[in-house]
Amino acid sequence: MRSFLILLFGTIFVWMIVMTTLTSIKMPIWDAFTTFGDNPWATATLWDAYFGFLTFYVWVAWREIRIAQKILWFLLIMALGNIAMSLYLLIQLYRLKKTDPLSLLFSTRNA
Repeated sequence: MRSFLILLFGTIFVWMIVMTTLTSIKMPIWDAFTTFGDNPWATATLWDAYFGFLTFYVWVAWREIRIAQKILWFLLIMALGNIAMSLYLLIQLYRLKKTDPLSLLFSTRNA
C-alpha cells in the first residue's frame, strides 16, 4: 500500500507540475483573471478547491509541531494547491520506515 501511495502522490505531483507549466506557457495566470470572474463555474470550482486546501491544511497543522512548519505549509498549500499537498504526503511517506504502519500518517509528529 505504501508503494501505491508513493506512486499515486508522485504521479499527482509530476502531473500538476507539467500541467501548470504547459498552461502557464499558453496563458500566464495573471492574464486569466480578467475573464475568470465571468464564469460562475470557474468561481465555484475555485472556492471548492480552496476549501479542500484548507481542509487538508487543518490535518497538516494538527500533525506538525513547530509553528514555522505550520505557517510554511499553509503558504505552500494555499499558493501551490495539489502540488504542495502531494509533496507533503510524499515527504511523510518517505519518512516512514518500511516496517512502520501507514496509520502513523494519522498521528502527530514528535519533532
